[in-house]
Amino acid sequence: MPEKNEQTEKTNAAGKLALIRHSVSHIMAQAVVKLFPGTKVAIGPSIENGFYYDFLLPRPISADDLGTIETEMKRIIDSRQDFVAVTVSREDALRRFSGEEFKTELINELPADADITIYENRDAAGATLWADLCRGPHVANTREINSAAFKLQSIAGAYWRGDEKRPMLTRIYGTAWENPKDLKAHLAFLEEIEKRDHRRVGKELDLYSIHEEAGAGLIYWHPNGGRMRVAIEDFWRKEHYRNGYEILFTPHIGKSWLWETSGHLGFYKDNMYSPMQIDNQDYIIKPMNCPFHILIYNNKGHSYRDLPLRWAELGTVYRYERSGVLHGLLRVRGFTQDDAHIICTPEQMESEILEVLRFSLSLWKVFGFKDIKAYLATKPKESVGEQSRWDAALESLRKAVEAEGLEYELDEGGGAFYGPKIDLKIKDALGREWQMTTIQFDFNEPERFDMTFVDADGQHKRPYMIHRALLGSLERFFGVLIEHFGGAFPVWIAPEQIAVIPVAEGFNEYAKKVTAELKARDLRVSAELSDERLNAKIRGCQTRKIPYMLVVGQREADEGTVSIRLRDGNQLPAMKAADFAAYALEKIESHSLEL
Repeated sequence: MPEKNEQTEKTNAAGKLALIRHSVSHIMAQAVVKLFPGTKVAIGPSIENGFYYDFLLPRPISADDLGTIETEMKRIIDSRQDFVAVTVSREDALRRFSGEEFKTELINELPADADITIYENRDAAGATLWADLCRGPHVANTREINSAAFKLQSIAGAYWRGDEKRPMLTRIYGTAWENPKDLKAHLAFLEEIEKRDHRRVGKELDLYSIHEEAGAGLIYWHPNGGRMRVAIEDFWRKEHYRNGYEILFTPHIGKSWLWETSGHLGFYKDNMYSPMQIDNQDYIIKPMNCPFHILIYNNKGHSYRDLPLRWAELGTVYRYERSGVLHGLLRVRGFTQDDAHIICTPEQMESEILEVLRFSLSLWKVFGFKDIKAYLATKPKESVGEQSRWDAALESLRKAVEAEGLEYELDEGGGAFYGPKIDLKIKDALGREWQMTTIQFDFNEPERFDMTFVDADGQHKRPYMIHRALLGSLERFFGVLIEHFGGAFPVWIAPEQIAVIPVAEGFNEYAKKVTAELKARDLRVSAELSDERLNAKIRGCQTRKIPYMLVVGQREADEGTVSIRLRDGNQLPAMKAADFAAYALEKIESHSLEL
């Protein structure tokens, strides 16, 4: 019972906040219309943690204008206006919003018999000060809004109704809370997000870059990012071999018939790059790896004794994403999937799903992610395959999730056209949820590519195929990893693991000796031999988030030791260089999250 009450309280609180935020969006629109005469108003919903409103403004605005808008909003709130719902006919609505092209469009799309609701902001005398086409609901009066508990945050461009052929509007984002304390906590949270932003940290640590002039959405890995990627890929390969997988490598392009056969050209064409002509035939840069893995399977016959086959590939694929949705490492056009396909008999389906799920959870645990939730995605409207197979596959997914004790929800209609799936969402250090792992059935491609195996009865039968990506794509995974750790990576991942810092120039030779000894143990180490002062060197290494800083001076040179400073300011006891190397290697080999 307490759990139910707690959930009810959370639901009620969320509902109240949504009312406040939607109401504040109207107040913002009222303020903007007053401050910028000639403004055309579009839509302004509440969203998670805030609200926005889209406008066609008579002139461009900047962040400098937000303070002026906030001042007018506070005046409106303090004037204690009522929110009053009025139901009108279509004719009355069109008359009231004459000249408002966006509102007129929305009204004309409503069913002929629909009730049309307008929310009016009225003063104490009942006079209408501003009105908006809206279903509501809203707070009853602006006195229910704390004028010190909202803030306008940013300005962005947004096409009307998301259509790049329609007018570009100005979108103003804001956040609103019940009280100033909650607002302050939220703004502090946003500051922490900003500090951890993978684009910012990636630049500070020199991990990667993007060069729009050479192609948007394509990632250039720098030496530091390359070191991290090699460490993770080596771990990935080792774990896959341990879990019964074989590693494949396949081409980057193939003839278009492959994706015509798979069905992707019919369902996914808008996200695929246009064909290129080679020898008078259409070739496509690959958007997914599965047709190539199937060609390898069909290269020879298979018996039931061969199955299951678990084939994995770090396969780089290319998908067209609109420029407006590209976002650092999180949304790109070229990325490397930690892809795999499991080809099995129907009888092996359930146990294979369970093993994939267990494997995925074990990987996430190594990287420090323990708060994981599953989403079971069911059959969409457009799909292939018999209903009985969909039902059996979904039940296998459900059993696997329940066997692992994972919290889960149904994602109705969220499956791919070729089968149901499990999506795993992880929570990072800031409590944000990210969709990462996908485990997906495929009833489509085994049929289309005529995949068979010879069963124990000597008959040719159709295998089942499971697609899975555990980390998702390496690019997106890196983006999440950077933000989860804020760039302060565990030592086994860190691009720079150790810095040797002499206290003065006279100890440079000893610093070089220690550095060489550690490098010989395959540790990633550098000697800080600049003429900067010691404290400046330490601060520089902390900025680079190097896990271990080994300070060496006269005593260390005499005793053959190193003084060990951690990036968080703590210290370890002094050690011989060889003993420290053993200590660091144990942390690395165990994939420890602690220094």
